[in-house]
Amino acid sequence: MESTSLPTDVMLNHPCTPLGRVYLDWIPQPGADLDMAGQTYRILERHHRYRLKSGRYQLAQMILYVQPCPTPAARHCHNGQWMIGDVTCAYNARSELLRCAVNPEGPCQGCGDYQSRSREGKAGTEG
Repeated sequence: MESTSLPTDVMLNHPCTPLGRVYLDWIPQPGADLDMAGQTYRILERHHRYRLKSGRYQLAQMILYVQPCPTPAARHCHNGQWMIGDVTCAYNARSELLRCAVNPEGPCQGCGDYQSRSREGKAGTEG
């Protein structure tokens, strides 16, 4: 009987560095989190490798491109969307992958470039 776990190579997206191989019994989707060696990574891309067996192609291996992601405590839901960082800041990317344009690695506390979103809203009302 064949094992249902799939060999999966995990690669850090930037810089492109191999993190290791894991055997998964589930098919990860981009945007999902993967815990590996005590670190949480967000899956950005998934590549498949197939093999021909008995006249049929079968999924043989996956390669996941990931990036480190913040701990779940640093993420929060705002208007039904997961985001990281301080959503009251005008520079916040309103994304679960990128914190902001000015200080993407964070932290938000004590950032000298903080601008309140209320100022951004007033600038956007011209029209």
